[in-house]
Amino acid sequence: MGAVAATPKQDRSRATRRRLLEAAVACLAEVGWAGSTVSVVAERAGVSRGAAQHHFPTREDLFTAAVEYVAEQRSTALRGLPGRDRAAVVAALVDLYTGPVFRAALQLWVAAAHEPQLHARVVELEARVGRETHRMAIRLLAVDESAPGVRETVQGFLDMARGLGLANLLTDDRARRERVVHQWTTLLETALPGP
Repeated sequence: MGAVAATPKQDRSRATRRRLLEAAVACLAEVGWAGSTVSVVAERAGVSRGAAQHHFPTREDLFTAAVEYVAEQRSTALRGLPGRDRAAVVAALVDLYTGPVFRAALQLWVAAAHEPQLHARVVELEARVGRETHRMAIRLLAVDESAPGVRETVQGFLDMARGLGLANLLTDDRARRERVVHQWTTLLETALPGP
């Protein structure tokens, strides 16, 4: 039996949901948690507040779903990377932490530190995203995680990339970041022998 085609109503509902998620991430990245209300996101997405609340009953539902949605898109894009050289892989992984998705996630982290209803959700989401990013890094760098030190080296690299993302929040740190990424590529070539 073949797949059932989506109805126009389902298509509209999915499109509305996607617009809300994308608007939520943009709002978090641009104006932070305090300025990102359901009303602001709904207006930015071009939908009514009622439509937004139909899809996401609470503010926490909306923003955790938004960060998860974009993280899944990012993961899909990374999984689709062809076998490239390590310099390209290192640059792609660092890019994860220097764009609007990281800014949005960081806003959720800060809010979760002070809002108990958000805390458990963000901790669970970030643990899942962190595990997936680590798995992708292992695959993209083409290394054997069971070899001594490999897991820690890859995690150290991802932690460094997150630090570069934090530095980028206040100023455009691109020139310094490029030098650091080049050095880390060299270090990873030495520390992580290929298959």
